[in-house]
Amino acid sequence: METLTSRDGTTIGYQQTGAGPTLVLVVGAFCDRSSTASLTPLLAPHFTVYEYDRRGRGSSGDSDHYSVDGEIDDLAALISAAGGSALVYGHSSGAVLALEAAARGVPIVGLAGYEPPYTAADDGSGGSEELLEGIRARIGAGDRDGAAALFMQGVGTPPEVVSMIQQGPTWPRMRELAPSLVYDLTLCNGGIVPRERLARIDVPTLTISGGASPEWAGRACATVAGAVPGARHVVLDGQTHAVDQEALAPVLIDNFRPLSPAPGVGTMADGAAPHPV
Repeated sequence: METLTSRDGTTIGYQQTGAGPTLVLVVGAFCDRSSTASLTPLLAPHFTVYEYDRRGRGSSGDSDHYSVDGEIDDLAALISAAGGSALVYGHSSGAVLALEAAARGVPIVGLAGYEPPYTAADDGSGGSEELLEGIRARIGAGDRDGAAALFMQGVGTPPEVVSMIQQGPTWPRMRELAPSLVYDLTLCNGGIVPRERLARIDVPTLTISGGASPEWAGRACATVAGAVPGARHVVLDGQTHAVDQEALAPVLIDNFRPLSPAPGVGTMADGAAPHPV
């Protein structure tokens, strides 16, 4: 594992695997860099895959006050450390982060996002602002268990399933990552697609949804594809939000191979210095 220092001084942990053009993986809620462990071996024969812990997770540090710009700086610093430009794949809120970074001019040469959680319908219903406030209140009160449970219920997990998960082996890790749920939801703009910002994206963009996912997922992906100039939307039959990596990897490989930047080592951005550990 290696680390770099983001613009605001936050330490970001990352690792790289494989050989070829740079591909950065950006994870979503309840995830850190270990969450892409089954996807990376499928991509590593074609790309140098960078997995990283978003701030507030795993081996990465955090700041006193969260901002979307801070997370974008983290991704920009990693891309700089990786050579100066990169392909980027994001899942869920990680897809939103990748979209926001591309809209702000981070040197992304190709982008793919799986089901960015813009959950709001055209009439504004189904947004995530109320969920964000509820989770923020629970985290502020020190109730990580309550925050994690509320998030799961808020995204449609039945209460009896939440109770089962709370008794299972994954719950301690989910509880540990609960504070970062505020970051995931803050990124998602209340569940509303920021069409005007996304219209600034000028790199090839692919949105992907699962054919068995909730209705909001396909709607969000189609809306994003309509907002980003030249973007495409594909549907993976039978897949849900927890996409099978064996089904996903060929789509990413086929999409990214023609867009691949030349591998190389670039100059670090201001405030981004790598420190092997």
